[in-house]
Amino acid sequence: MHFIYGDIFTMSCILNIETSTNVCSVAVSKDGTCIFNKEDHSGPNHAVKLGVFVDEALSYIDNRDIKLEAVAVSCGPGSYTGLRIGVSMAKGICYGRDAKLIAVPTLELMAVPVLLHHELEDDALVCPMLDARRMEVYAGIYDKSLKEIRPIQADVVDSDTYKQLLDNHKIYFFGNGACKCMETINHPNAQLIKGIEPLAQNMFPLADKSMKEGKFEDVAYFVPFYLKDFVAKTPKKLL
Repeated sequence: MHFIYGDIFTMSCILNIETSTNVCSVAVSKDGTCIFNKEDHSGPNHAVKLGVFVDEALSYIDNRDIKLEAVAVSCGPGSYTGLRIGVSMAKGICYGRDAKLIAVPTLELMAVPVLLHHELEDDALVCPMLDARRMEVYAGIYDKSLKEIRPIQADVVDSDTYKQLLDNHKIYFFGNGACKCMETINHPNAQLIKGIEPLAQNMFPLADKSMKEGKFEDVAYFVPFYLKDFVAKTPKKLL
């Protein structure tokens, strides 16, 4: 885990919640290891699945007499409804269990399995992408130490969007917004990594880092990073 902070972990139990996309996942990490994991990939079922997964995770903790120190939640960008459900659940647990609240940026979370399990060139960059409909994506660009090279923003992707960086670096694109963009980006240094989703089981390196640094959120006032304002669709009138 040297891309984050070496191999040092806190001796803490953290409940991890991820609801930023259609996938709903909950995991428990302790001492730098994932010890419980539940995932649902069947669609946006957070309102139904999240409570069940959290109950199972808390029962797992309680049955082993483990003290819950913190709740980590994926804080966006992503689905407005999904983020709101996840953060509301995380806050409720923090209040009920007197636990700390940790916010994990969704795009950084997506980069964790790429940086841990793929061999990348020393000067390579990573670009996690979440689909924001049509040719728009939520994207950020990081180096191998997860240092932000370009801030997170909503990109309407064309052939020039990442060209300046691509001319000097190999960039690995991944996430549910990446596949639709590769033909448009069309650059020899653009590489696609398939199968990367934001999952609770990958949150623990980032959550543990925040725990170690004492970086916590205010449970009362914390809100997700929506990036764009929610716009409700107006239903069509029946004739």
